[in-house]
Amino acid sequence: MKINTAPKKIEEVLSRGVENIYPSRQALENVLLSGEKLRIYSGIDPTGKLHLGHLVVLRKLRQFQDLGHEIIILIGDFTAAIGDPTGKSAARKPLSAEQVSKNAKNYKKQIGRILNLTKSNVRFLRNEEWTNKLKPKDMLDLASHFTVARLLERDMFQVRIKKGQDILVHEFLYPIFQAYDSLTMDVDMEVGGNDQTFNMLAGRRLMKKLKNKEKFVLTTRLLVDAEGKKMGKTEGNMINLDEKPKEMYGKIMNWPDSLLNVGLELCTAVSLKEIKEISEQIKQGGINPKEVKARLAREIVRLYHGEKKAEEAEKEFTRVFKEKKLPSKIPEIKIKENSLNILELLVKTKMASSKSEAKRLILQKGVKINRVLKENWQEIIEINLQKPKGFCRINLQNPSGFCRIKTGILIQVGKRRFVKAI
Repeated sequence: MKINTAPKKIEEVLSRGVENIYPSRQALENVLLSGEKLRIYSGIDPTGKLHLGHLVVLRKLRQFQDLGHEIIILIGDFTAAIGDPTGKSAARKPLSAEQVSKNAKNYKKQIGRILNLTKSNVRFLRNEEWTNKLKPKDMLDLASHFTVARLLERDMFQVRIKKGQDILVHEFLYPIFQAYDSLTMDVDMEVGGNDQTFNMLAGRRLMKKLKNKEKFVLTTRLLVDAEGKKMGKTEGNMINLDEKPKEMYGKIMNWPDSLLNVGLELCTAVSLKEIKEISEQIKQGGINPKEVKARLAREIVRLYHGEKKAEEAEKEFTRVFKEKKLPSKIPEIKIKENSLNILELLVKTKMASSKSEAKRLILQKGVKINRVLKENWQEIIEINLQKPKGFCRINLQNPSGFCRIKTGILIQVGKRRFVKAI
């Protein structure tokens, strides 16, 4: 592919959602303007589902792909088994090969909704292919290029030391293995979230030592919640990329107003100029933040699921939350019992994963049955099963002549989850 050196395009790539560039923005800009083709990679450890935090990095990679540069998505099946200690106050629980494989199963399909996989300048690799081939001597040679003092600089390690908590040896090895990925693939640049700076710079130093090569590192701003915590698996506040459009839309509408600007910049294609204008309008009271949030939700759902799904999600949200109507489609689950304790009912209808969670939901006033709030977790709920009503014309499908209707009960958990038990 021909390399695009348009200054305006490059300016957008180097500014939108970017936290830092190493060794400098000017150095990277000069290379991009020169027309040199770069090999750029980003690693994803399959420790769970892809979420909006990944979307930020994937969108940045798409920008570089559109400029014509080579993109590598590295599935960290080996490093996932170790567990990245970044931001962790305790060692991660190791994952089995089966867990890693299961987590990564749909990654390519999901990533293909952001990157253009029909182009020849994007490919997928797995670091297990080369890391598992390392012999003890290779490991010693690799480790000799890193110092204990440098590895101990990590903030989460300093916190553990002060608390008297253990730092396991394999956690030390994580940035070394990630650095080896850069060396093996002979990349020109790595892109990742700002929380990955330490690991990415480890690869930069190793490339400099062993290949005398400048590896650029570009870190993106993090999508953080109102408390400044990274939105992801650890904090449990993530929005997965495989969420249904209506769920994704509803969860975004539940975001605080403080996330509007950063959400528009990091997760949508709305121009920076327009985002700035929107921000000013909000400050001056010229636009309701709810309108902006609806725009944000629509843009994110459209980007990942398409225009039609975004429109449907918006209409459904309006129907349920503004017009106070029931969802247009409510899933039904058959229950054999005529009556059940409310905790058992929530578990059987999959509205809670356990009785303890069901009890918590009730105590938090998050459960309604037939639109009535339920506060007694010991209550027995009567379930109206299918009952005959009137008579119908006899036919093969209904030889008894009775018409049967589905009555059942409507169960609601939180604002967005509905199910009908019949």
